[in-house]
Amino acid sequence: MPKAFVALGSNLGDRRKNITEAVEKMKERGINIIKMSSIIETEPYGYKEQGKFLNAVCLVETELSPSELLDALIEIEREMGRERKIRWGPRNIDLDLIFYEDRVIREERLMVPHPDAHNRIFVMGPAAEIDPDFIHPVLKKKIGEICKELVK
Repeated sequence: MPKAFVALGSNLGDRRKNITEAVEKMKERGINIIKMSSIIETEPYGYKEQGKFLNAVCLVETELSPSELLDALIEIEREMGRERKIRWGPRNIDLDLIFYEDRVIREERLMVPHPDAHNRIFVMGPAAEIDPDFIHPVLKKKIGEICKELVK
């Protein structure tokens, strides 16, 4: 069964509960959580005038195609009341498809690997905790190496 990395973030409401609820909703859709990183608190990225985030990454196994997985993640965000008002703005839940196997997909509504993940320590750190030897399919580097470069 294909494996994928999904990043989770929240900076509104009960942040930890939001992440836990999103994980449960993924499981309800047959998205099997193989491993989940620690949950870390991070500064906002992009738009700085907001509260700190809790972030995590999970490695999942799913029979869903990349686009079906993206649709499921967007549906979970919608069910949980996510509103998109400000780019990189406050949100109760954010679910991003980071990697899907070693596939490279560049479509209008789906970019895998996530095009900015390698610049985000709050994604690469938790992903490296799960599998530091996973090779970024575009950069051809281990995510553990990418993470080390980000903390320099």
